Amino acid sequence: MSRGFVKEDDQEEVPFISPRADLPDGSPNYVTAAGMQELLDERKDLNEEREGLQIETEKDRRIAQNIIDLKLKQLNERISSARVVETTEEPLETVRFGCVVTVKMDLTDKPQKFRIVGVDEADIKKGKIAFTSPLAKQLLHQEKGSTVNLKLPAGDRSIQILSIEP
Repeated sequence: MSRGFVKEDDQEEVPFISPRADLPDGSPNYVTAAGMQELLDERKDLNEEREGLQIETEKDRRIAQNIIDLKLKQLNERISSARVVETTEEPLETVRFGCVVTVKMDLTDKPQKFRIVGVDEADIKKGKIAFTSPLAKQLLHQEKGSTVNLKLPAGDRSIQILSIEP
């Protein structure tokens, strides 16, 4: 049928769903055990939200379901590609995925702590950085006491590793 015979109101817009955190092509989808649980909880919440939709108009209900379905599709892709990395309780000699690293940056006096996590877990406000971030890439496999150089647009930063915790 020609679009000329379709009412404007019958056209549903394709919903835009923000993509999940960037995972570069070819990168494994590492997650901590806690991060995997967060993904599974998110899926459970989305399924419950979909089941509990209470929208009166059919069109609005379909749009809401489509949005949730698209979010679930993205989430299920992440869950299916996730590789849980078990962390150790043993003292660490080098920085590894899942550990907490305390660093001192050259322009600040206050030490900062970061946990290196998967891309979906990363939240700088909680001190969690993705293993794909430039800072994490510089810190990984380094030893306590090492100093790394982080290249930033505003200039290079010298970062000293003060401690490594499981």
